[in-house]
Amino acid sequence: MNQQIRNFCIIAHIDHGKSTLADRLLEFTGTVEKRKMRDQLLDQMDLERERGITIKLQPVCMEYQQGDEKYILNLIDTPGHVDFSYEVSRSLSAVEGALLLVDATQGIQAQTLANLYQALAQNLVIIPIINKIDLPNAEPDKVAQELANLLGVKSEEIILASAKTGQGVEKIIQKIITDIPAPQSAGNGRLKALIFDSYFDEYQGVVALVRILEGSLEKNDSIHFIATGKDATALAIGYLKPQLQPVSRLSEGEIGYLISGLKTVKDCRVGDTVVLELEKEKVEPLPGYQEVKPMVYAGFFPREGEDSTRLREALEKLHLNDSAFTFVPEKSSGLGIGFRCGFLGILHLDIVQERLKREYDLEVVVTVPSVAYRIRLKSGKEMVINNPSDFPEEGTIENIQEPWMKVDVIAPANFQGVVMELVLQRMGEYLTTEYLEQNRVILHFELPLTSLIVDFYDKLKSVTSGYASLNYDFSGMKETKIRRLDILVAGEQMEALATFVYEDSAYETARRIVQTLKEAIPPQLFEVRIQAVLGYQKQAGASLGGGKIIASERIAPMRKDVTAKLYGGDVTRKRKLLEKQKKGKKRMRSQGKVEIPSHAYLSVLKGK
Repeated sequence: MNQQIRNFCIIAHIDHGKSTLADRLLEFTGTVEKRKMRDQLLDQMDLERERGITIKLQPVCMEYQQGDEKYILNLIDTPGHVDFSYEVSRSLSAVEGALLLVDATQGIQAQTLANLYQALAQNLVIIPIINKIDLPNAEPDKVAQELANLLGVKSEEIILASAKTGQGVEKIIQKIITDIPAPQSAGNGRLKALIFDSYFDEYQGVVALVRILEGSLEKNDSIHFIATGKDATALAIGYLKPQLQPVSRLSEGEIGYLISGLKTVKDCRVGDTVVLELEKEKVEPLPGYQEVKPMVYAGFFPREGEDSTRLREALEKLHLNDSAFTFVPEKSSGLGIGFRCGFLGILHLDIVQERLKREYDLEVVVTVPSVAYRIRLKSGKEMVINNPSDFPEEGTIENIQEPWMKVDVIAPANFQGVVMELVLQRMGEYLTTEYLEQNRVILHFELPLTSLIVDFYDKLKSVTSGYASLNYDFSGMKETKIRRLDILVAGEQMEALATFVYEDSAYETARRIVQTLKEAIPPQLFEVRIQAVLGYQKQAGASLGGGKIIASERIAPMRKDVTAKLYGGDVTRKRKLLEKQKKGKKRMRSQGKVEIPSHAYLSVLKGK
C-alpha cells in the first residue's frame, strides 16, 4: 500500500466555494498549467459554469512534492444542491477524508449539516475550513465558534481561507497530508474495485470511475463485473488529471478510470464490484450503493409531433451520462407520443430539460410534476401511480398513500414564526427546534413531498429575506386524500395540465390554474371557456363524464368589425353581416381548437 496517497472530497452547502477551492488546489499543485486554467475547471458542462453549481461529481489526481516525499492527492469535487446528494454519498464511500467548507458570510447551512452527517457515518476524517474570509461582510470568528461547537474542536484548529485569492490553500494541503490517513488494506491481495461513477463517451464507450480497494488492476486484464455478471477486458486504465492520463497499472488505494469496451451504463452499474475474471468465485462483492429512486415525475412531449423519435434518442444518450433519471414511453391524445420521466427533484428536471434544448435542439412540453402515490383498491390490489391519467375510478379506491419528507430548515431565530406558518400552510407537521447559537435555529418538520417540489424553496427564501436554507430526506408513506383535477379549454381536455390535488384545497388550486391560463392564453375569434373539473371521466356522449366543475373563467372573443366596409344601403345589410358573423363564431366555438402557448404550461407548472 502506498503511504503517500491521500483520498478526500470537498463537501459544503450550495455556493460555498467548493469548485473555486478545487481550482486553487489544482493551481497550487501545478496539476493544470496557468494558461489552461479557467473558473470551475472541474465542472464539465457549460450549464454548470453558467449557473455556478456543480451537477456531477468530478475526481482529479494531483501530485504534491514536500521535501523528498511525493504525495498523490485524489480529490473528488461534489455537488451542493440537495437534489444531487446521492452524488455526495457515492463520493464519500471512495475516500478517507473530507474538507468541510463553510461560507464566512453565511455560516452553517442545512446542506452543510446533511453532508457532514453523511461523512461522519462513513467514519471520515473531517477538516473544517471557513471560506470567503476576504469578503467585507465576512464574520470568520463568529462562524469559527459556531463550527467549533458543532464539531467539538477548538476554533483555532479551523482553517481560515479564501478560495478566490488562494489564502490558506497551503495550510489546507498540509492538513490533508497530516490528518487524512493513507488508505489501509485488510484484504488478501485479490482485486476488488468499487465503481463510484460512470459516464458514456461516444468513442470509447462506458468510462467507469473506480477506487481500487484491494489488489491491483493492470491494462488488458480480464475482468468481471459482479452485479451485472459481465465479463470484459481492461482496454485502458489511468488517472484523471483532470483529462484522462493512461497508465499500465492502478494500485491499491488509488482512484482512476477504467475503459472496458462496454456500450451501456446498465452493464457497468454504479456501486458494482470489479474483480479479475479468474478470481470471480473467490471474491465477495462490496456492499455498493442503494439504487437511486426518482422522487418527482413529469411528462416530456416534443413540441413538434415528428420529433418523438429524436426525443427518445436524446433521452437515451442523456441517460448514459445521468443514470439517476428514468423514462418510459407515454401516449397522450392531446400531446402525442412522449415519455414519463422520473427525477430527483425540480432542479434535476430543469437541468435535463435545459440539456435537451442545448445539446439536442429539442423544445419539449413538460406536464405538471407529480409524485408517486401508492393506491389500495377495494378489490385488494395495490398500485403505484405517478401520472394523473392512471388515476383509477374514484369509487374503486380504498385508500391512498403519499411520500413524506423529513425537512430541516436553518434560519435566523426572528424568522421562526413565518417559517412555521409557511410549513403549516403546506400541511406540514412541526417536530422540534434546535439552537445553533443564540440567533440561529434548526427547525425540524415533516412535510408531504408534493408540497416541496414546486415552489416551497422560493417561498421559504421570500419569507426569510433569503436567509433560510433547506435540506430534506425521505421519511415514509402516509395516508392522504387526493383527487384528479382536469382542465378543459374550449371543451377540450388538456391532458398536459391534469394534476393531483388535495381534496380540501382543490378549489384554491383550480382557481389559480384557470386564472393563470386566462392571463396566458391570447384571445381568439370566439369565446373560450376554461374549466377545472374534479372526477372527470372521458365518456362517449357525456361532455363531462360525471365530473364536477369547481372553477371556470371566460376569455372574451376578439371583436372584428365586419361592417367597417359598408358605405351605405339599408340597415338590413348590416344585420345580415352581424348575423353571419354570429353563426361563424358559434361554429368556431364548437369546432375550433385553442393553441396553448408554452409559457402558459410553465406558468401553471411553477404556480405563477
